[in-house]
Amino acid sequence: MTTATLPVGTGATVLAHYRYLLLEQLRIPIAVLSSATFPALSLLFFVVPFDTGADPAASATAVAQLCVFGVLTGFLFTFGIGVADDREKPWDPYLRTLPAPATARIAGRLLVGLTFGVVSIIPVLAVGALFTSASAPVGTILLGVVAVLVAGIPFLFAGLAIGYSLPTKAAVPVTQLIFLPIAFGGGLLLPPDLFPGWLQVVSSLLPSRGARDLVVWTVSGATPSTLAVVMFVVWTVVLGGLAVWAYRRDEGRRYR
Repeated sequence: MTTATLPVGTGATVLAHYRYLLLEQLRIPIAVLSSATFPALSLLFFVVPFDTGADPAASATAVAQLCVFGVLTGFLFTFGIGVADDREKPWDPYLRTLPAPATARIAGRLLVGLTFGVVSIIPVLAVGALFTSASAPVGTILLGVVAVLVAGIPFLFAGLAIGYSLPTKAAVPVTQLIFLPIAFGGGLLLPPDLFPGWLQVVSSLLPSRGARDLVVWTVSGATPSTLAVVMFVVWTVVLGGLAVWAYRRDEGRRYR
C-alpha cells in the first residue's frame, strides 16, 4: 500500500517562497538600503532646498513623483537583475522540479517586490513630511501608497520580462539603460510641465508618465493626461504578456 503525497497548500507554498526570497534579499543590506534611500535622498537634495512653503501642492507632487521613482527602481532592478541571477543558480532549476505550482514562486516574488516597494516609499514620505510643505490627510496618503503600488505594475512586468529573457550579464546593462530614460522622460525627476513640447508628447507615451499622473491625481486631484493614462494601460497589458511569454519560453527551453 502506498501513501500519496498531498501537495502543499498554495497559500503555504507562496508564504514559504516569500519568506525565503525576503531573507535572500535582506542578506544583501546594501541593495535594500540603496533602493530605500536613493529616492528620499533625491527629494532631500533636489526638492527640499527649493521648497519655500508657498506651494504645498507642488511639494506634494514632487513627493508623489519620487515615490513612483522608488517603486520603479525597486521593481526593475529586483525583478530584472534578481530573476536573471536566480536562473543561473542550481537552486532555481531544482525548485522547478518540485511538485508545487510555478505560480507559487512567482507570487512569492511579487510579494517581496511589493514589500520593498512599500519600504522605498516610507523614507520619501518621511522626508516630505519633515522638510517640505507637502501635506495630506492620512486617508489620502494611504490611498496614494496603494496608487503607487498599482502604478508600479508595468515596471514589475518589465523586470520579469528582462529577468526571464536575458542572462545576468545582459540583464544588468539593459535594466540600467531602460531605467534612466523612463524615469526622466516620465517626469519622475522633473515636472513634465518644464519639458519642451516635443518631449511632453514623448513623455505621454511612456508608462512612467501614466504612473506618475495617476499617483499625482490620487494625492492632489490634478487632472491626468488622457493619453498618458491610456498608454499606461496599454503598456501594462503588453508588458504583462511579454513577461508571460518570457517565462514560458524559459520553461520550454529548460525542461522540454
